[in-house]
Amino acid sequence: MAEHLLEVRGLKAAVEDKEILQGIDLCIDKGTTHVIMGPNGAGKSTLGSTIMGDPRYEVTGGSVFFNGEDITNEEPHKIAKKGMFLSFQNPIEVPGITLANFIRTSMEQQTGKRIRVWDFKKELQQTMEVLQMDSSYAERDLNVGFSGGEKKKAEILQLLMLKPSLAILDETDSGLDVDAVRTVSLGIKEYKKSVGGALLIITHSTRILESLKVDETHVLVDGKIVANGDSSFIEDINENGFERFL
Repeated sequence: MAEHLLEVRGLKAAVEDKEILQGIDLCIDKGTTHVIMGPNGAGKSTLGSTIMGDPRYEVTGGSVFFNGEDITNEEPHKIAKKGMFLSFQNPIEVPGITLANFIRTSMEQQTGKRIRVWDFKKELQQTMEVLQMDSSYAERDLNVGFSGGEKKKAEILQLLMLKPSLAILDETDSGLDVDAVRTVSLGIKEYKKSVGGALLIITHSTRILESLKVDETHVLVDGKIVANGDSSFIEDINENGFERFL
């Protein structure tokens, strides 16, 4: 039997001695789409960050395997090189490095090979067109002066260029208007089509899911996954909320 792309076993994590994740079990296979939903403060973002090796969170129990390799205490940049991507709920600004240079450097770090400038610029331009991004953004400092929607588009641009085998999207649709959500959704759909990668989508809203085939839905409450279902479970949650799980 083929191994899972991502396997989380009994994962516990704490920040400043406060345990947030209290034993998470989660398996994601190649090419599938999983959704994590839950009330505020449930530990959804903590789960994504802990899987990605964020040093702010201390793993106090359990383990994380990616492509069969134990990455539980691995550094984030090493996990990224293995083919995992995390989009942030609030992308940070990085003065002094352009969006284009950031992406090109990330791609070269990921592959260990130099990328010809002409080839890179051509691919970047084509990908920006998919996201309806003005090409001038490529030469602007990363996220500096970007609106919320522009920051999220820049992250989806990175996703499409880096082509990870697993993307964790943390509240990617948070604070976006209808048009921005539609554009970001197109980018995510393009990722599924062109890369065929797996998705772990952490969200409060279901607007971003409308154009995607969801394989599994999980409800996270107080650091534990308390319910699982298929795509139809999303509509159930929309109608009935999380109160029954509290």
